Amino acid sequence: MLGGMGTTELVFLSAFLLIFFGGKKLPELARGIGDSVREFRRAVKEA
Repeated sequence: MLGGMGTTELVFLSAFLLIFFGGKKLPELARGIGDSVREFRRAVKEA
């Protein structure tokens, strides 16, 4: 799966994030991570 992570690891990670950040913060967190990844890819492409 994603970088060698199996289904069990993804389930535990998702549960941890949901508990730690709460349901309302997750979309903001995911959007921020997506923006960061997009910016990183753009910088790598330009280099």
